[in-house]
Amino acid sequence: MKPDLSVSATPVLAEFESAGLLGWGDVHAATKIGFLYGEPDDRVRLALALTVAALRAGSVCLDLTDVRNLVPPDAETTGPVPADLWPDDAEWRAALRISPMVAVGPDAPTGRPLRLVDDLLYLERYWRDESIVADDLTRRQTTTVIATTPAAYDTDALRGAIDTLFSNAHPDVAQTTAVAVALLTPVSVIAGGPGTGKTATIARVLAGLLELGVRAPGIALAAPTGKAAARMEEATADAAAQLPGSLGAGLAALHAQTIHRLLGWVPDSRNRFAHNAGNPLPHDVVVVDEASMVSLPLMARLLEALRPDARLILVGDPDQLAPVEAGAVLSDIVEAVPPPPAALSAVLRDLGLPPSRAVVRLRTNWRFSGALAELAEAVLAGDDDEALRIVNRKDPAIFVGPDEGATDVQRRATDAALAMIAAATRGDAAAAIQALGRHRVLCAHRHGPFGVSSWTRKIETWMAAAGAGLVFSDPWYPGRPLLVTQNAPDVGLWNGDTGVVVADSGGPRACFARGHAIASYSVFTLDEVETAHAMTVHKAQGSQFDQVTLVLPPPDSPLLTRELLYTAITRAREHVTLIGTEDSLRAAVRRKARRASGLAARLGQPVVDE
Repeated sequence: MKPDLSVSATPVLAEFESAGLLGWGDVHAATKIGFLYGEPDDRVRLALALTVAALRAGSVCLDLTDVRNLVPPDAETTGPVPADLWPDDAEWRAALRISPMVAVGPDAPTGRPLRLVDDLLYLERYWRDESIVADDLTRRQTTTVIATTPAAYDTDALRGAIDTLFSNAHPDVAQTTAVAVALLTPVSVIAGGPGTGKTATIARVLAGLLELGVRAPGIALAAPTGKAAARMEEATADAAAQLPGSLGAGLAALHAQTIHRLLGWVPDSRNRFAHNAGNPLPHDVVVVDEASMVSLPLMARLLEALRPDARLILVGDPDQLAPVEAGAVLSDIVEAVPPPPAALSAVLRDLGLPPSRAVVRLRTNWRFSGALAELAEAVLAGDDDEALRIVNRKDPAIFVGPDEGATDVQRRATDAALAMIAAATRGDAAAAIQALGRHRVLCAHRHGPFGVSSWTRKIETWMAAAGAGLVFSDPWYPGRPLLVTQNAPDVGLWNGDTGVVVADSGGPRACFARGHAIASYSVFTLDEVETAHAMTVHKAQGSQFDQVTLVLPPPDSPLLTRELLYTAITRAREHVTLIGTEDSLRAAVRRKARRASGLAARLGQPVVDE
């Protein structure tokens, strides 16, 4: 039960909480910190509370020019705030500038909980993290052409290595440029949607590094979650097998891990790691997959731990949902527009490649095609008319309709669940995990009629009606799909991992895919898990399913965004079912997620070559 703060919370804060724009924790933080600093002005306390709410919603700061469009986290609906409760903009800024809680400007001394930089209001800790990321990336970018060995400065040697890497593939200028840029720059980004060849490109980058003299122990592969790390390792191994000759052989020694494990996560802490500026990572190269899921604080800790001469390669899809935590670092880096560094462009020209920034976008889709690819492109373009045209042409890869007409969903969900139960009951973990990837219901909300909890109950009801013969009160029934919701590094499980309960002679086991292998755990060692017949779109990032059902909430849901729709669609290999109205689909396509940040602007300053 939350404490009663009615005595200390001001009427203004209480009104904003009632409207759903503030949570109890936001109000509590503003009330407590305001009291500690002797701040009597309700406008400053409100700004602090809204900044905390913005952080919970994923922003790094509060954009005062867009504050009335703030979308609170996990909000299914928001009520109106009386217009007379919103402070006058000019007076609000003036109050912030004279407040004892606010440091004003980028160069003001630290020691206050808030910092106002132009129109952006930060909690001081997040201003420091953004500064670490901006300053470190800018510094690394000024060293335009680097190499671990002198051979990489030899254009002929580099050209020969790239020609060899692509000798068994059709020439693709973007992929070739991405490989060259990654081999030549200290910080590079390989961006692209599903099926654009990111993994194949990274395999060539890694093989090229090994060819140019980087030893395998000097290369680290990492991802934000255990699930993403397992997929990275598996996909890299598969891509390495397609490389010409013996180029992929050295990649077998590379194993992926979570960023937390790479940095040496300190138990019982959120942001303390064994590796930091005083104890840097030993690696020459760090490759981070699914970088769109990396939050600002985690990126700051990673950059602090990199040696000044180490190389960082970020891989991911900047159009996907940003991390649950604050920041959208990959998107900010891609959005920043410094001109191509002259030295890099000169080397690329010698290689017969076009000039490029350190960010290369792969756009040719080698796997994701047909109606699903067309729909994803329409969504990214914000073209709701084209999206509606695609879903209404009755393509077999897409179905859209209200819940009442979605008998197809019941069939798909039930068939996948029964296949999982049958395999798990006979102890076939591999088949059960394969069935786990056949179909998944994805939701924007966690609760309510459009949420994960409601759809999980619905699917279990369908299963029972189909004769599954299960007692759902038994939490460890064979075939129960599992979602890990909290990191458990002591047993090697990570938030976002998905697995299946499988029958075993020694008792039920929880089985998880680990590359091409299977990791098995006693269910009694698991602490924080949920049933995963349905899951949020956020939790599905980094996963692929044969078939996806997306439950669209009403059009006025602030969680219904272009990024959410695109992420859900691109989780499917074969088929997408959209449960909802055409109005909800239009709203999703039109509404672009807002995440306030100053990082893109700071990175967009021209880079001067040394």
